[in-house]
Amino acid sequence: MDNLELFISTAAVGGTGEWLEIPDGKLFWAPDFISSRESQCYFHQLLAELDWRQETIRMFGRDVLQPRLQAWCGEAVYTYSGLTMTPEPWTPTLLAIKSACEQVSKTSFNSVLANLYRDGRDYMGWHQDNEPELGAHPVIASVSLGEERRFVLKHLLRKQKIEFNLKSGSLLIMAGMTQQFWSHSVPKTQRPKQARINLTFRTIL
Repeated sequence: MDNLELFISTAAVGGTGEWLEIPDGKLFWAPDFISSRESQCYFHQLLAELDWRQETIRMFGRDVLQPRLQAWCGEAVYTYSGLTMTPEPWTPTLLAIKSACEQVSKTSFNSVLANLYRDGRDYMGWHQDNEPELGAHPVIASVSLGEERRFVLKHLLRKQKIEFNLKSGSLLIMAGMTQQFWSHSVPKTQRPKQARINLTFRTIL
C-alpha cells in the first residue's frame, strides 16, 4: 500500500476533543485541552520542580545518552531499553493535570513519564509503548506544554502515517490496539524551537 499521510489540524476538531477511530487503534485528540495561560504556568512550574535527567539507555547493543531530558514520577518502577526508573513523588502540578486526563480517558493513572525537549535537536525515535507491565491494551494520555512539535504515528503493516502538531495545552490519548499496531515518534527538526515538556500518563500493572 502506498504511504498515506493524514494530517489532522486543530481547526477540524475544536476545543472539546473527540475520539478518533483509526485502523487497529483508537485516539482521543483535544488541541485546546488546557488554556494557553494555564499551560504556560504549568510549563514553568514543571520545568522548575521536576528532577530532570539525561539517562543512558541500551540501543542496538550499545549504551547511548537519550536525546532529551526525563523525569519519572508516581507510584511504580518502570523499566524500558535497559533503563530502570525509580519514581519521584507526585507534585501538585502533576496531580492536577493527571486528574483532568483521568476524567477524559476514564482511566486511573499511577505514573507519568515527563520528557523535556530542550530544542529542535532533541527528539523521540520510533517506538511502541508495549512493555509487559503496561498491559495488553495500554491507555496513554499525552499532554504537551511549551513549544509546538510534530508527532507522527506509523502503522507497522499498512505503512500509513498520521501526523499531529502538538501545541501547548493539547491532549492526545492512545488507546485500544494502538501500541500493538502503531509506532510513534517526535522527529528532530532544524527549525529554531524553544523548550517543550511532554507528560505521558500511564498505568503500570
